[in-house]
Amino acid sequence: MMSLVLASQPTSTELTIYNGGFALVKEQRNLNLKSGEQEVAVQDVAQMIEANSVVIKSLSAPGSFSVLEQNYQYDLISPIAILNKAVGSEITFNRVLPNGDRERLTGTLMSAPTQIVGNANGGSSMTWNGMVIQTADGRVILNPSGEIEVSSIPAGLITKPTLVWLLDAEKAGANQVELSYITGGMSWKSDYVFSLDAEGKKADLKGWVTLTNNCGASFAVNKLKLLAGDVQRVQPQPRGGFGGGDARAAMMKADAGFAEEQFADYHLYTLLRPTTVKDKEIKQVSLMEAAGVPMKKRLLADSMRDYGQYQPNEGAVGLGEIKPLIQLEFKNSKENQMGMPLPKGTVKVYQRDSAGSLQLLGEDEIDHTPKEETVMLTVGRAFDVRVDRKRTMFKWFRIGNLVKGSDETFEIEVRNRKETPETVTVWERHWWEHSLTSSSIPAKKLDANIYEFVVDLKPNEVKTITYSVATRW
Repeated sequence: MMSLVLASQPTSTELTIYNGGFALVKEQRNLNLKSGEQEVAVQDVAQMIEANSVVIKSLSAPGSFSVLEQNYQYDLISPIAILNKAVGSEITFNRVLPNGDRERLTGTLMSAPTQIVGNANGGSSMTWNGMVIQTADGRVILNPSGEIEVSSIPAGLITKPTLVWLLDAEKAGANQVELSYITGGMSWKSDYVFSLDAEGKKADLKGWVTLTNNCGASFAVNKLKLLAGDVQRVQPQPRGGFGGGDARAAMMKADAGFAEEQFADYHLYTLLRPTTVKDKEIKQVSLMEAAGVPMKKRLLADSMRDYGQYQPNEGAVGLGEIKPLIQLEFKNSKENQMGMPLPKGTVKVYQRDSAGSLQLLGEDEIDHTPKEETVMLTVGRAFDVRVDRKRTMFKWFRIGNLVKGSDETFEIEVRNRKETPETVTVWERHWWEHSLTSSSIPAKKLDANIYEFVVDLKPNEVKTITYSVATRW
């Protein structure tokens, strides 16, 4: 019989978690090999391991063994797994009859249960739905309730997910190896909290990383890395890749214990201390902090924002009442005590009321954001500022019998019902070949399709923008 070598528990673990819901596990373990062919078992690997991603190499004696075969065994011990393998063998069944008497039956298991249901009246008795037992006296018992006894554990069942290799070693002795594999069931995301002051001019920032582990294994991690970026993977046959970042990459230490570096076309965040990542656990780790980040507020009325996805009473070409979007803008710069590339995530924004208590203004999502870039958050819609937009003139432009364009006039009424001044930004979108033929206030052309009007309003003031546009095609 071929000898079985059991690998040691990991002596060092490095874990890189990706945005796409998977992770790269890299462990160092010790083997005590014999010369020649032998089986090596590695326990406590992730249940969601991608077996075709496994890489093993010797660190202490490179090239000293070769892997002939690899098997991933995940048929874990459970009552149903045991009984599935016990079909055709003899089992003993203990049950309680309706009159309270106990009966002990011995028979042949003809069919294993498909479901185990607890006794509704309490106690340890279970109902084994789908089970069929034929007793020695010829009776056939269906879906019995009670306790099952088997004489032994059937072969092939294991207590932990296990990798088994058939190795051919050139020499005997201790061998330190590195095991790498990809597993599903692990993910991470960023969460940010901005706390605005009472004036809404500055904010304190707290960034968190939230890790979720459902891979079926726990890890005592010496080095935890988070890769931010959109890593392409081939489906349905995932492909693993290994490698390291440029050792010369500039790194920036965050106050919360993460170091960040540029890695290829992604960004890598490394926790500067050991940690544990337990199975079935959601873990939060501090990512960054900043105080007094300057914030700019904008009220934006963008009537054609969702053109093609028309919502009732807003965005109609002819008529619509608009609640302006509340937007906050900040720059991810060193001058603002930031400057670390921000992984994508959810941003919650709070502001202090007159009593000093924090109130939620709203939340938004940001994409992966490089340093020195400006971030715009949309956190809600204004209550006391309203915009009415209507088209007061429309006519076709014709050449002969052919329609070649249109001439339109729009009237936009902006109302500030607050007791404080406000500035409202109005975006008007037009397509095809077009130009403004008249405008009651100056308009700034932001791109080929957007004109911007900025309206300053005193408390309880109402202003109207009127403009005409000629469109040709």
